[in-house]
Amino acid sequence: MTTIELKKTPGGPAEPPPRRPAWRAGLVIAAALLLAAVLVGHRLVPNVHGIGSVLDTIAPLFGLAVPVLAVAALLARSGKALLAVLLPAVIWAAMFGRALLPPPGGPVQLQVVTQNLYADNPDPQTTVRALADGGPDLIALQEASGGTIETVAEQLAKTYPHYAVRSTVGLLSKYPIVDVVGVDTGLEWTRALRAVVQAPQGDVAVYVVHLGSARINDTATRDHTIEMLAQAVRADKAQRVLVLGDLNTAATDRAIAPLSALLDDAQAEAGWGYGFTWPSSLPVMRPDHVLYRGLTATQAGVLRTPGTDHRAVTSGFSF
Repeated sequence: MTTIELKKTPGGPAEPPPRRPAWRAGLVIAAALLLAAVLVGHRLVPNVHGIGSVLDTIAPLFGLAVPVLAVAALLARSGKALLAVLLPAVIWAAMFGRALLPPPGGPVQLQVVTQNLYADNPDPQTTVRALADGGPDLIALQEASGGTIETVAEQLAKTYPHYAVRSTVGLLSKYPIVDVVGVDTGLEWTRALRAVVQAPQGDVAVYVVHLGSARINDTATRDHTIEMLAQAVRADKAQRVLVLGDLNTAATDRAIAPLSALLDDAQAEAGWGYGFTWPSSLPVMRPDHVLYRGLTATQAGVLRTPGTDHRAVTSGFSF
């Protein structure tokens, strides 16, 4: 039998381009719907072994998947897939997009900074001096080894003549400090203090706090310390309150609810972006916070300092 091969004659109709396999678009659509479901429902995941807290903490990072899915939809040449990607994009923007809007700004009458110094910091004095270079009125420190705060207070006495220390947390201030007490957060040793700072515009009750650690299989200690701190803040009659420190809890973590019900978050109200602080080399979460009431946050951000595994948190306030 003779086989005759048919060829397209010159000038004839062009062959249609090969169609992309439909399964590629289907995968993109399925991934987009799954991402949307995770964004909407991650808080419904029980906090067994700390899994719920982990999902809450990394939830803002889920937005990184949106451009990846959009590129995949374009490569699949599928309009339906591209439309599907819009769903998690819109959900993510509604949940976390506010942080990318320009902050309102305003005058700064009280500038504060808080820093976890890192217990294995080879030169914590250099870290604190880097914080002081920015000229804040208050410097809150956590995870300070024995004598560190007293040493830096002596070195910086001309600028920060007032300081308070309880265990591994401390506060340096340009303004007088009175009524210093330790705050019980349910740990075996005191890792929080409350002090009244007599700022020119009025007194401010300042808490410097390092709450319990949270691990994937154990958040009970951290959760308890949050509850204890919330009780102290709830009972505090001061008109103006600042909570500065390492709370070992992200702003998106459901566990922080007892505090967020009482206090505002300076980064959320006056910062741009998510203010991630840990790990300092490439931060992907924010355990460090400046929370407040009775003041107006006008500035917030983060600062990288030498020798520590956390970035510092800075905030400015008006009265």
